[in-house]
Amino acid sequence: MSDFKWRHYQSSVILGCVRWYCKYGISYRELEEMMLERGFEVDHTTLYRWVQHYAPEIEKRLRWYYKPTIGLSWRVDETYVKVKGKWTYLYRAVDKQGNTIDFYLSPTRNTKSAKRFLSKALKSIKPWVHPKTINTDKAPTFGPAIAELQEEGKCPKNTVHRQVKYLNNIVEADHGKLKRLINPVRGFKSMKTAYATIKGFEIMRMFKKGQMYAWTREQDLLGEIRLIERQFYTYTV
Repeated sequence: MSDFKWRHYQSSVILGCVRWYCKYGISYRELEEMMLERGFEVDHTTLYRWVQHYAPEIEKRLRWYYKPTIGLSWRVDETYVKVKGKWTYLYRAVDKQGNTIDFYLSPTRNTKSAKRFLSKALKSIKPWVHPKTINTDKAPTFGPAIAELQEEGKCPKNTVHRQVKYLNNIVEADHGKLKRLINPVRGFKSMKTAYATIKGFEIMRMFKKGQMYAWTREQDLLGEIRLIERQFYTYTV
């Protein structure tokens, strides 16, 4: 069955709106105005539903493409995201080139959450590309989490945990670029909607970094559009 059955617009229009929202740090009402200028009357609530449905799907279907590009030295850190007026924690990992490895939104900041995030990141890649080093800040949660994963056989025993502050500058700078996309949201209403939207933000950041270009014929905007549309069998460009 088509991923766009019962939708009132062409798949290219829907995916284009999801791309724009997740890529350019605009509000739903601003996107509504942009679409009106192009002759499409789309309510901002409809745009919201499109992002909630298709952004996680885009991230899920492109996961195979960006996972092989990651390096063996990880930089792991967390940043803050406001959900229902309360701060939650977005765990993120990049390699030393700045390529995104994985991310995880958690309501808590503790060893259990750090372990869950690292376990998710390690499980999503093949054992032969597991990290040789994991660099974190001085937070006391990561050390025990890594040790527990090593004891359980989920993390290589020879993986070295480092706590060198300047090495994490790359992930902290990447937080800032992601926050530019998150800030126009002005707070999410639930963990579910926050995580769904952030998946879209993260995947478009990966395109910006060039993580997907190994799989595109054109290493530009057209390559980005074609790769996303191919995941939904809507090659139209």
